[in-house]
Amino acid sequence: MPEIGRLRKKAVASLAGVALITRQSGRWRGQSFIQGGRKPLRDALYMPAIVATQYERMKAAGKPPKVVLTAIMRKLLILANTLVKEGREWVEIRA
Repeated sequence: MPEIGRLRKKAVASLAGVALITRQSGRWRGQSFIQGGRKPLRDALYMPAIVATQYERMKAAGKPPKVVLTAIMRKLLILANTLVKEGREWVEIRA
């Protein structure tokens, strides 16, 4: 993803296809969904999202599994974008 580090959070999420699209018209509200973006990038984010997830906590809060995974993929992508944009490296902090 050559654009990483040069885009805003919303733009980088849209490019990867993990930005929510809300369907609504007047008082009618449909279900939110994701679409578009780069499927290979979204696929590459999928497995790390599963590993990095706090899946059980969000699931217990009533969130559907795909909503949880999409939120975590988006968070990982935004973190990577910020690190590249600011010229920083990932540093693991062990407790």
